[in-house]
Amino acid sequence: MKKSLLAFLGCLTLTAASLAGCSSSKPAETSAAPAETQAAAAEEEAPAASGDTKIALITMDSIDQHWVTLNEGAQKAAKELGVTVTFMSPNTKDDAQQIECVNNAVAGGYQAIIVAANGPDAISSALKEAASSGVKLVYVDSPANVDAEATFSTDNEAAGKTAGEEMLKALEAAGVTSGKIGIVNVNAATDSTVKREAGFRSAFEGTGFELMETQYGEGDAAKSQTIAENYITQGVVGIFGCNEGSTTGTGNAIKASGKSDIVGVGFDKSDAILNLIDDGYLLCTMAQNPDVMGEEGVKAAVAAINGESLGGKVTDTGVSAIKAGGAAAAAAGTSDGDVKASKEWKIALITMDSIDQHWVTLNEGAQATAKEVGVSVTFMSPNTKDDAQQIECVNNAVAGGYDAIIVAANGPDAISSALKEAASSGVKLVYVDSPANVDAEATFSTDNEAAGKTAGEEMIKALTAAGITSGKIGIVNVNAATDSTVKREAGFRSAFEGTDFELMETQYGEGDAAKSQTIAENYITQGVVGIFGCNEGSTTGTGNAIKASGKSDIVGVGFDKSDAIMNLIGDGYLLCTMAQNPDVMGEEGVKAAVKALEGESLGGAVQDTGVSVLTK
Repeated sequence: MKKSLLAFLGCLTLTAASLAGCSSSKPAETSAAPAETQAAAAEEEAPAASGDTKIALITMDSIDQHWVTLNEGAQKAAKELGVTVTFMSPNTKDDAQQIECVNNAVAGGYQAIIVAANGPDAISSALKEAASSGVKLVYVDSPANVDAEATFSTDNEAAGKTAGEEMLKALEAAGVTSGKIGIVNVNAATDSTVKREAGFRSAFEGTGFELMETQYGEGDAAKSQTIAENYITQGVVGIFGCNEGSTTGTGNAIKASGKSDIVGVGFDKSDAILNLIDDGYLLCTMAQNPDVMGEEGVKAAVAAINGESLGGKVTDTGVSAIKAGGAAAAAAGTSDGDVKASKEWKIALITMDSIDQHWVTLNEGAQATAKEVGVSVTFMSPNTKDDAQQIECVNNAVAGGYDAIIVAANGPDAISSALKEAASSGVKLVYVDSPANVDAEATFSTDNEAAGKTAGEEMIKALTAAGITSGKIGIVNVNAATDSTVKREAGFRSAFEGTDFELMETQYGEGDAAKSQTIAENYITQGVVGIFGCNEGSTTGTGNAIKASGKSDIVGVGFDKSDAIMNLIGDGYLLCTMAQNPDVMGEEGVKAAVKALEGESLGGAVQDTGVSVLTK
């Protein structure tokens, strides 16, 4: 069944079931295309639940395909866990109706509410009352201004910036370096779309383009189309739609205008949007993973009901830029879970080293998927981070007749020549974690700059809470060439712009924990108030140095998740770590390699595999 039909039927059912504007009906479950790229987002096994557990799911409306898909993910998890999840959302985006849904859930004896706040300020009072009555709160997509057990959402600002960068690339490729850009948003209060707009606008800083005053269409496709048509009469060269309705309206307006040179980009994935992309009326859309939000939201709600403390953790559920070609596969409902190989393809997995737990976990994900789809994946990584050794691994894979190489580039420049030769010999390339400077079928990695900025913000919050508003900050990186850690450092540094903290010159430990510990100890002798480790070894070394120093007031933050790092956090020697999903990178890398070998065009798609902030 097409999702648009599901949305329509769901709308009729929900409207009939609710005289007060809130649905109490539960649509039939469907096999929504899973987003395995985020399946490990919760990082723990699904919690057990009693059969009488009642959870309310309240999204901004019950009609947009985004929310229908989110509900599908929630119902899937509910069935697995043996709980009842009631989709009781209003049939239109309206603060008053959403507040009424919250009140109805409390009155109905629901133990938890999973909510996507339409207006974070408007709904906060109702959510506070719900929490005070013992109801557990979990946010999906868009949080309100009340503490919750956990949040599962897209890094909207980063994704909005990506949308802007995609538009810029398309305009510049067409020789357009100036002109007006229109923005169609939902309203001025919805946290998720406000952040998307902020990110989008940031992409145009320092350019010759003029970003016009934002217009609001309340997420309604018809209203948004009218707004976009008005922008077109003013001679815009591009329009950005901030959600599903805004994007659909933008594409329809460009289609109606007959002006194929206007670049339209947007957010969310629906049949209508994907058709507009494939027909050339939209360049691309930022596709979120609402089913993952729903699944993980239910798991978190059950865990909280069962007494588990989730610490208010925020999980980025990822986003992909879908363009023509990729849109066709998505519109057809292609599921990664359906990937099967027609023969036992030989795939080489080459990571930066074979020792760090990050790469071991990535390999575990790859091997599990290889078994599922029927291919052979050989983990042939060097035992230390070394460009020459990694290049030798690539050459060995080509000489050994491997059909595809999944690679995490230690040095994107150093390895590029070897990868070009591999590609020229017909070997398919897929990147995980850290890409090189050669075109590949697809890339599965963390949005490292955004995650680095989050690490910096966590450190600032901790220092400020301790009354520290200035001081030296040390940075332990791997080297100056590894793309992923360079971006993490850039994001971390950006968090401190405009503060009184002094970020010291970066020191490089090649990802080795012992070398990184020596570097961190030297920083400590210079009186630092905080140290940032850019990868697993750097973070472990940083935590060990703080432990050895006995100075518990130094704030250490880092990247990656390992037993050593989690113990250092638990013992109070590190504040937190940015936990990636390397197993997901491995899983999706293998699926992409098989798809490419089976003749499918992936268009160089880049998938953000998400990150979580893990604290004590």
